Amino acid sequence: MYELIQALGNSYYIQSPAKIGLVRLNEQEVCLIDSGNDKDAGRRVRKLLEENRWRLTAVYHTHSNADHIGGSRYLQSQTGCQIYAPGMECAFTRHPILEPSFLYGGYPCRDLRHKFLLAQESGAQELTPEVLPEGLEPFPLPGHFFDMVGFRTADGVVYLADCLSSKETLEKYPISFLYDAAAYLETLEMVKTLPGKVFIPSHAPACEEISGLAQYNIDKVKENAERILDLCREPLCFEVLLQKLFQQYRLELNFEQYVLVGSTVRSYLSWLKDAGKVEAIFENQMLLWKRI
Repeated sequence: MYELIQALGNSYYIQSPAKIGLVRLNEQEVCLIDSGNDKDAGRRVRKLLEENRWRLTAVYHTHSNADHIGGSRYLQSQTGCQIYAPGMECAFTRHPILEPSFLYGGYPCRDLRHKFLLAQESGAQELTPEVLPEGLEPFPLPGHFFDMVGFRTADGVVYLADCLSSKETLEKYPISFLYDAAAYLETLEMVKTLPGKVFIPSHAPACEEISGLAQYNIDKVKENAERILDLCREPLCFEVLLQKLFQQYRLELNFEQYVLVGSTVRSYLSWLKDAGKVEAIFENQMLLWKRI
């Protein structure tokens, strides 16, 4: 873990729970794509930098989930590097309490205020074309989170952030987190034809061909939607629907899974409602979901 792996040319990644990209800018300077999940990840990254006698100039965030921004405060305090994040992700990076608050739908209790959902804040600035080094190109990857982006390097290496999951992960956790299902499917269709020599997803092995895994993720989203529709043949309140999904997928319910899967299922319901496939019924002072 935290092994530095050369993908191609000056493009590397650090093997970690959420892969960290590293791009050499010249003999002495490097930038990172994301920073790991916590202060310890930051320390390990700093050690790698020192071993190679590299100076960190900036961290470019793909998005603001805690496992991607958790090392930034430490790295910024130790190296003086700049931190950048795109669009709304910048606000979440500067004010990370927004993530568990958004997922829970209110002020998060202590069970949700931990490093997996609540990173330390850092002095992030908005990602704009002017702050990018030559050869590093961002591109939008909407759907998983608000304004997530990927990056392509001059070597043809493509960092894909969280826009897809490995087959092994989806077999264990079939309902992967997403914010906007319609945008997510459009992103995956785009990724299927995305040019690149090496693709580096944050939570799947690096590879030279990505279309098969992208299609697998598409199929899993559609399978989840059909399962929700099938369960909603009879009107169900959200809590019962969530219970049935956890039972069918044999998932263990805890506070973290409740907010992550719960937020995702709400996003599925919004998508299906907007598509005219489910309706919201208010009955006996309850909101019920029913297949049309």
